Amino acid sequence: MMPPVEIAVLLVGLAVSVLAVTAVSERYGAPAPLVLVVAGALASFVPAVPEVELDAEVVLLGLLPPLLYSASLTTSLVDFNANRRPILLLSVGLVLFTTLGVGVVVHAVVPEVGWAAAFALGAVVAPPDAVAATAIGRRIGLPRRVVTILEGESLLNDATALVSLRTAAAVAAGTATLTAGEVALDFVVAAGGGVLVGVVLYLVVANVRRRLTDPLLDTALSLVVPFAAYVVAEELEASGVIAVVVAGLLLGHRAPVLQTAQSRISERTNWRTIAFVLENAVFLLIGLQTQRIIGDVGDSELGAGTVAALCVSVLVAVVLLRILWVSASRYLLVRPGSRRVPARYSLLVGWAGMRGVVTLAAAFVIPSSVPHREVLLLAAFTVVAGTLLLQGLTLPGLARLLRAPAPDPRDDALARADLLQQASNAGLAELERLADEDPHGVVDQIRYRMEQRNFAAWERLDTTADEETPSAAYSRLRQAMIAAERAKVLKVRSMGRVPAEVVAEVLSMLDVEESMLDHADTERTELRNATSTTRTVVREQCDDLREHPVVETETDGTCPECVQVGARWVALRQCLTCGHVGCCDSSPERHATRHHEETGHPVMQSAQPGEAWRWCFVHHVTA
Repeated sequence: MMPPVEIAVLLVGLAVSVLAVTAVSERYGAPAPLVLVVAGALASFVPAVPEVELDAEVVLLGLLPPLLYSASLTTSLVDFNANRRPILLLSVGLVLFTTLGVGVVVHAVVPEVGWAAAFALGAVVAPPDAVAATAIGRRIGLPRRVVTILEGESLLNDATALVSLRTAAAVAAGTATLTAGEVALDFVVAAGGGVLVGVVLYLVVANVRRRLTDPLLDTALSLVVPFAAYVVAEELEASGVIAVVVAGLLLGHRAPVLQTAQSRISERTNWRTIAFVLENAVFLLIGLQTQRIIGDVGDSELGAGTVAALCVSVLVAVVLLRILWVSASRYLLVRPGSRRVPARYSLLVGWAGMRGVVTLAAAFVIPSSVPHREVLLLAAFTVVAGTLLLQGLTLPGLARLLRAPAPDPRDDALARADLLQQASNAGLAELERLADEDPHGVVDQIRYRMEQRNFAAWERLDTTADEETPSAAYSRLRQAMIAAERAKVLKVRSMGRVPAEVVAEVLSMLDVEESMLDHADTERTELRNATSTTRTVVREQCDDLREHPVVETETDGTCPECVQVGARWVALRQCLTCGHVGCCDSSPERHATRHHEETGHPVMQSAQPGEAWRWCFVHHVTA
């Protein structure tokens, strides 16, 4: 048993290593998960580095629940449900297919292992990692539907694999003899029990949250949920993984109506931090197992050639079986009435099958009495390292080769501005209803602030170089003011004349405002650096928009009416009825809107370079 001080030193060392390697990886644009695996593998052979042994129970109980819960909280339940068919085909069908296929390969290469142990190894290597694929996918900009499918698959596939592993391991150890019907029943009970536990826990937590207003208590409750769901489900012999995922999906979906704004912000911040540390620590821990696993194989009765053949065969089988399954089931990966998934999407999903820490931890569940267990562990490690390095390193190149469309920040900015406009319309309607309840005359002030918020969202679409929009100018000037305000508050604090709690509250107010400005500045920079082609948000159109399709805008880059009166303009809009060009609402004169008010022409189109979105004044719809 390692002394407590040494354990503390080891944990600190792991944390520092994770932060350092991740920072360096981001600095040079390298994928942090892959760099951490390599760094851990190299460190495992350094004598000064203590041996770190992954315990299956520690990973499955200590690391898996929070990682799954963090991912499920941020996963859209709407998108998950829309893609449930491919997600289930991958998380259930592909895992079982891989388990059987790898089992056949293992038994063919090393017959003395036995069928049960061979299928146990198949279950171990079947589930792709819950972190690696989506982490790399989001970083390189895979299409959103691909990321959604990979994310949903990784949330549920561990449940299928662990149930299969538990059954195969029991048979391999000689403690159980099960028929195919009993195995199927065990799976149904585990899955159904997991869903039931997740739903019950969601109902309990939702009921408690309706009565909580303290963000600290709410966040503390959130930290308990994944472990409670996992433990309760496992004690009932149900799937702890499914219980955690169901609870997380439902609580994340209902958060806007169950939690206060402060509680949601606090929960998001805490879980982002936890996920960041755990996700990266997991990859480092994978690498640190290298020396020990390779060393154990040195005592194996099998020859080096047989060991190598087994490891390579299992790795190749895992990769090919996934591609085969995804290709064969491509016609099923769509909802009835929708278009078939593009072939390039299927290829990306098939290639994004990186394994991770669950595979390595699950391998240790294989009973020690199983013949050649150390070789099976090495095969599992080979699959983890091989898929992370082979597929992880080549996935970005494959995405570029297939020209898979990454999420377009300009589409996102347009959708955001449109959604804010719709929300504002609803808010203004409510404001009109409450206008008689305004004894202080603040209605006009509220309208003005809403206009400024909406204008800022539309202005971010303007990517004209060297042109500062009003919202950008506001951000620049306001941040300079905040810096001066903060300096004054700190000077007052040093005098000790104001209570520390008051000073902290004022500094926090300044921090919140500055963070909002920083976020807007970052988004403006991303949009200006975007090199996407002209695209529009696809959504249901009104009759006026259908009657006024996109046209080639004709403008010399000026607002003629602004030129006449000597005013400045921010962005240009063109009427699709008569071709009139006027300035946007963020401009002082608002000539585009004035033109609509004077003529009643319903639809205008952006006349900015690279933009083709349209706005209907009548129905307040963007297309």
